[in-house]
Amino acid sequence: MAVYIYSVTGKQHPLRLDGLRGVGEEPCGLRAVTAGALSAVVSDAPDNLRPKRRDIGAHQEVQERLMADGTILPLRFGLVAEDDDSVRAALEERADEYTERLRALEGCSEYHLKATQDEDSLLRQILEESSAARELNDAIRAGTADVGAPVRLGEMVAREVQARQEALATGVVEALRPFARDVDSTQPTGEDFLSVSFLVPEDQEEAFLTTELSVAHQLGDDLDLRLHGPLPPYSFV
Repeated sequence: MAVYIYSVTGKQHPLRLDGLRGVGEEPCGLRAVTAGALSAVVSDAPDNLRPKRRDIGAHQEVQERLMADGTILPLRFGLVAEDDDSVRAALEERADEYTERLRALEGCSEYHLKATQDEDSLLRQILEESSAARELNDAIRAGTADVGAPVRLGEMVAREVQARQEALATGVVEALRPFARDVDSTQPTGEDFLSVSFLVPEDQEEAFLTTELSVAHQLGDDLDLRLHGPLPPYSFV
């Protein structure tokens, strides 16, 4: 029977699975499949699994329970194998890789940081600090600019926004990097200009969080920093 896979752990992990429910409309109990020094936490896979809130929550609850007791490799929602033997074979085949990743993640949590900036405030800053943009904007408002001026102004402002936000993102990441074992940046979406994950050791969490608050305070109300964590270290598996 197909099995749903939640996490990979070392065999020495306590694997407290009592009271946890698996994914699916009629969730099955969780169990461990072990090969050598590794274990995988699995349950029978439901038919037609979809990323519903209930099932994503169940998946996350398993990760959080396991993470509270030791290092894990949290697998993303939706990973299914043919059967227990297939899981066991994968543990054996990739034992060195999994063992190395468990060692790299030992004692760490993931913190994910996103950032947006108030567009109106940023535009005002650019017009105040860029004489070329300000003069072109004034000419457009006065009706003395040529027909192509609005396009040129838009392109000028867009380049300035990108340059400023790239510099800002770099500064934020560099301020927090000393407290992280690893950093993983992803493409921002929507209005965000920063989307980055930090792998933070337990003994660095207080310094990391204090620094993030300090950075947010220094950057002011025009910048919205949103920090989520501690999380299972999905980005570093």
